[in-house]
Amino acid sequence: MSSSPPEIVCAHSPDSDDAYMFYGLATKKIRSRLVTFRHILEDIETLNRKATQGIYELTAISYHAYSYVSDKYVLMSSGSSVGDGYGPMVVSARSMAPEEIKGKRIAIPGTMTTAYLTLKLFQPDFEPVVIPFDRILEAVHAREVDGGLIIHEGQLTYGSGGLHNVVDLGKWFKQTYDLPLPLGGNALRRDLSPEVQAECSRAMRESIQYALDHQSEALNYAMQFARDLEPHLAEQFVGMYVNHHTLDGGEIVPRAAQKLLDLGFEAGLIPHKTTIEVVR
Repeated sequence: MSSSPPEIVCAHSPDSDDAYMFYGLATKKIRSRLVTFRHILEDIETLNRKATQGIYELTAISYHAYSYVSDKYVLMSSGSSVGDGYGPMVVSARSMAPEEIKGKRIAIPGTMTTAYLTLKLFQPDFEPVVIPFDRILEAVHAREVDGGLIIHEGQLTYGSGGLHNVVDLGKWFKQTYDLPLPLGGNALRRDLSPEVQAECSRAMRESIQYALDHQSEALNYAMQFARDLEPHLAEQFVGMYVNHHTLDGGEIVPRAAQKLLDLGFEAGLIPHKTTIEVVR
């Protein structure tokens, strides 16, 4: 009597770009004979924290968080969200120059996010106020904080609420280091066998390819996670963060991630030097 294939829990955030990537797997358009997949949705900072305990076999994490979980996880070559000349931004209720961030109270979506690390590299001296990412725009409007570090769809909607862009950190990173900014990626637990790791990598890559090949149905599925975003904006957002870097990070995404973590270590923001490791 054959035993059932092992279950791999795929944990990712309830965002339109992640939903788009995982569409093929979540709807069983992409299948595996070696493993079964079960999906869990949690916000990225929760996933980062749980990764420090090695809870999920396959998990989305922030690239910043990899420096704290590299003993338990190895990164996957597919599934990265990369801002190439754009990325998380600081917005404010009044017009503000980038250098004015210094000393200000800035809402952040979590201390393990890549957005937070990048902002600390840009301006080390500000007061971070941790607020759930989907409440940051509201906090800026209410003047609870001087500015807000926004990730996800807020990057496209902040202007409609009359807020001002203070700095785009993806643009700054590209101009400063001539590299894209790797924000989030997928990681596999190191205790999985090489065969299972390879199968998860194949399935993830094929899931992303399926979404790219069946864009309208994948977008339609992803819309339920787009937090009331207009369809054309949801499509724009997914297009920003699911691209050729997502299908296969190649050598540029690991190189950019290594640069980011090295900068964090040199600035004293990350406690130890971390080597980026990628499984294909």
